[in-house]
Amino acid sequence: MTPEDKSEIIRMAWCDKTSFDEIEMQYGIPEKDVIKLMRASLKRSSFRLWRTRVTGRKAKHSAMRRVPSKDIKADQGF
Repeated sequence: MTPEDKSEIIRMAWCDKTSFDEIEMQYGIPEKDVIKLMRASLKRSSFRLWRTRVTGRKAKHSAMRRVPSKDIKADQGF
C-alpha cells in the first residue's frame, strides 16, 4: 500500500458519508484493518476521538442504514 493510499483511506475513514463497505470495495481493506491502520497512523487522542465518532454511526456501517424493502413501500404509499 502506498503512502497516498494510506492517506486516502484515512481521509475516507474520517469522512462521515463514507462507509467502511465503500473503503473495502475501493481498497479491499475490511473494517477491522481500517481500524488498525487508524490506530497506527493517528495520535492516541485522535484515534479515540475518531473511534468514538464512528462507533455505531449509521453512515459508517451500511448494514445499519439499510431499510427493509417492505418499509420503503409502506413509506411510499404502495
